[in-house]
Amino acid sequence: MSKIYNKFTFHKYTFCIFQEVPLDTIKELPLNYKSKSSSCYYFADDGVYRLSDHWSRVAKCRWRIHSQSKAKIKLGFAKWSDFYIDNDFEKLYFIAIKASNEVNYFHKNNENYTNQILRTSVETTKIIKQIRTLLEENTWAKHLNNDNIEVLRKEIIEKLINSNQSFQDIRRDYL
Repeated sequence: MSKIYNKFTFHKYTFCIFQEVPLDTIKELPLNYKSKSSSCYYFADDGVYRLSDHWSRVAKCRWRIHSQSKAKIKLGFAKWSDFYIDNDFEKLYFIAIKASNEVNYFHKNNENYTNQILRTSVETTKIIKQIRTLLEENTWAKHLNNDNIEVLRKEIIEKLINSNQSFQDIRRDYL
């Protein structure tokens, strides 16, 4: 059973994906806490609003915001049930890639988890960096046997996401 967080515990070693909401959502709410880095927190019965110009690694947490906005300062909301335990030693994360080639990681307690390979945060970060390199560069494919780099790219990324093989081992299969 998952732990349910609250305003006293949500900021201690957690992972969360906040949903961006309009700034006027908090106009009636009192400011409950302002961090040293100027992030503002507004508590509601069912969750927390966070107004900030920085997301991702936040103190001892991994928080990001699902946003379409280009604004620097964003207001995000997360229900208490959207927070999950985070640490560096458990295999808590899986990787997913969208059709738009956006790669990201998600917690195993996420509703979209369906038995994907789980990794520690360090392993996850390493694989995501490799995938981004595969998506952005072509030099990795210079000596590989394949006529279509897009097909090759997709195959290798799928293997990285869905297996415990290293990039070097996967690459060796295409030499």
